[in-house]
Amino acid sequence: MSTLTVGRRGFLKVTVLAGGSLLLGAYFEPVRAITGKASRAADFMPNAYIRIAADGAVTIIAKNPEIGQGIKTAFPMIIADELDVDWKSVTVEMAMADQAKYGSQNVGGSSSTPNNYTTLRRVGAAGRQLFVTAAAQTWNVPESECTTASGTVFHRSSNRKLGYGELIAKAATLPPPDLQSVTLKDPKDFKIIGTPVPNVDAPGIVRGMPMYGIDVTLPGMLYAVYAKCPVFGGKVASVDLAAVKAMPGVRHAFVVDGASPGMSAGLNPGVAIVADSWWYAKTARDKMRVTWDEGSTEGQSTAEFAQRAAELSQQSPERSVRKDGDVDAALSGAAKVVAAAYSYPFLAHAPLEPMNCTASWQNGKLEMWAPSQGPFGGGQLAARTVGIPESDVTVHITRAGGGFGRRGFNDFMAEAAWIAKTIGGPVKLLWTREDDIQHDYYRPGGFHFLKGGVDADGKLVAWHNHFVSFGENGRAALTADLSASEFPARFVPNYALDISLIPLRVPTGWLRAPGSNALAFVMQSFIDELAHAAGKDPLQFRLDLLGAPRMVTDPPGAGGARGRRGGGGYDAARMRGVLELVRDKSGWDNRQLPGGTGMGVAFHFSHRGYFAEVVEASVDATNLLKVHKIWIAGDIGSQIINPSAAIGQAQGAALDGLAQALGQEITIDRGRVVQSNFHNFALLRHRQAPAEVEVHFRITDNPPTGLGEPALPPVIPALCNAIFAATGKRIRALPISKQGLRVA
Repeated sequence: MSTLTVGRRGFLKVTVLAGGSLLLGAYFEPVRAITGKASRAADFMPNAYIRIAADGAVTIIAKNPEIGQGIKTAFPMIIADELDVDWKSVTVEMAMADQAKYGSQNVGGSSSTPNNYTTLRRVGAAGRQLFVTAAAQTWNVPESECTTASGTVFHRSSNRKLGYGELIAKAATLPPPDLQSVTLKDPKDFKIIGTPVPNVDAPGIVRGMPMYGIDVTLPGMLYAVYAKCPVFGGKVASVDLAAVKAMPGVRHAFVVDGASPGMSAGLNPGVAIVADSWWYAKTARDKMRVTWDEGSTEGQSTAEFAQRAAELSQQSPERSVRKDGDVDAALSGAAKVVAAAYSYPFLAHAPLEPMNCTASWQNGKLEMWAPSQGPFGGGQLAARTVGIPESDVTVHITRAGGGFGRRGFNDFMAEAAWIAKTIGGPVKLLWTREDDIQHDYYRPGGFHFLKGGVDADGKLVAWHNHFVSFGENGRAALTADLSASEFPARFVPNYALDISLIPLRVPTGWLRAPGSNALAFVMQSFIDELAHAAGKDPLQFRLDLLGAPRMVTDPPGAGGARGRRGGGGYDAARMRGVLELVRDKSGWDNRQLPGGTGMGVAFHFSHRGYFAEVVEASVDATNLLKVHKIWIAGDIGSQIINPSAAIGQAQGAALDGLAQALGQEITIDRGRVVQSNFHNFALLRHRQAPAEVEVHFRITDNPPTGLGEPALPPVIPALCNAIFAATGKRIRALPISKQGLRVA
């Protein structure tokens, strides 16, 4: 992922549109990305965000896809505040997928806010400056004597004012302000940023207005389904297409060879059926007689993975990733040693809106409507798939009914593009729920074989992790890796991380808080075990482990030498801050709980966010688990753009994590996914949710960050640690529903 920043050559382009509106567009240079590659001349890209009408009405373009994270509201809030207009005068429009105008439009990794916050503030401030200059020249007064508020420029000493709409003609003649030199507001003067603002789509959502990809309809549109081999990597061996075409409502049926053997994020092999209605297409698919060439993945299974992991745990690891101090000696000299094996399953994304895409082929060009997390990349993929220039593909961004990383893979767009070109017209491709769960890019499972030692004072002195993951030839599968700097690395004097890999032919990918959603469970649960062995309070044990407030880093080059992404900084002060905050808000030090009830704590740093969480849960005499309350404390920097959305995101992340912990798993049998729908891949039920999820943010002097992901990881180990506090039973394998507890 590259980071787009504003260079010195940033400037504001001003255009008067037909009808008397003023279009403000930020032009900026993408400078060197985090990949270290130099910018190219072609990377100078215009970005149009603001349109102001003669009557003062303001339209702000939201450039990044809305997948439920609230960015369609937050980004316009940033611009509107610096522009100094009233939020009630703002209308928000969704942008098209256009990298030439907007730069990166990808969403994921909670990166949208940190990558765009300052840039969007400058866009709004430049617009405000433009109108100040226009008014000052109109009145022939110094700009320093002019102020703005509510879309109006004031000259207080002469009691004059002009609305932005009245200044359009003059503003359009002015040279654009330099984005790098515009004056930004002091945050204490924010009027919109930092205030609770309702989701701009909320009225339409509650009224059921069409705005999602699944809602798109076009004149003359047909409907398609796409059948793929149930075994990953398989392809069509034979199919009776004539029988399919003879079924009611079916217009087309054809085999697609695909560009890959069923494992890519592009066009995979399958059978496309196009009909007058989606139900006709689905019915024909259900009755289709097809034989699959299942390929080599048929031999893989969840049981095989577990057996192989157990074997590897008894062997020398494939490679050493990190080794600090002398772990063996420290364990030998430890007062107490704890050994434990932890595991977690593959997981599917299961967004409520299945994958879908509408595509129209006309005169050799492709127009698409897609709920994608990477719409521009999806357009590029579609162009490659059907063999046309990228300039001949237009992508409309629709609201998405959840994404969680799944919509960062645009295979469904490739399928829709191929089908549209083949039939030569408009078509909507809609996956079934079974398609969605059984043809995902899964959060990979993993196995951790741990040993830890504490000394006579209860201090953690040794940690060894033999991590058995998935991949081949020393390269982990996507999101199946473990960083050399993953906590508690750098906080334990004697620390070793070894990795062994199991070959995998099941596709994996990003799931909300990639990697962290599993690793926090392991690390924070085992830390809890060590605290218990040391006879220490679990929260205080963590504070002691963090140590003094400081930034903890690896020496230069250490991460590369140890073979992983090590070397990044870990701010112990920020983590201590949220841990102390959740301690105080939950009443941890004064907890008095009835029998069978416990409180558990955990923390985790991911996606630039520091979060600590406490869960209160009980287990009754029938082994029924009940989650009563969750406390969340987070540090996402100096500014919460939209507090109501931020609280909702943190609460939603915690509930999502509960669902993962309680009952979700994907199992593989003979190379295919066993689970198929919500009856055996359960989302969280109302009766399973706690009565309250209390959220607190600690404001610190750090750049604002996103929070769609970092609030999720700690809730899983906090729940497992609460179960131990209530029952004395350790949860070392997920899901919890398979560990002798009832979660219904």
